[in-house]
Amino acid sequence: MNFNQLLNMIARMLTRRAVNWGINKGVGRAARTGGKGGASPAERKQAQQNRAAVKRARQAARLARRIGR
Repeated sequence: MNFNQLLNMIARMLTRRAVNWGINKGVGRAARTGGKGGASPAERKQAQQNRAAVKRARQAARLARRIGR
């Protein structure tokens, strides 16, 4: 294996990792914001309320399991 092949192999590996990182970052952002580029203040507030509701539901389920034992 000569030097050019080695450099090409390293460049391909780094490029693939960078692309995968960017795709994963974009997919995660889209999942959080519903596919839009940025969430409006009303959407952020709704998401915060949803997270709080999920947290309360989890706590209630935990409590119900504890009482049911």
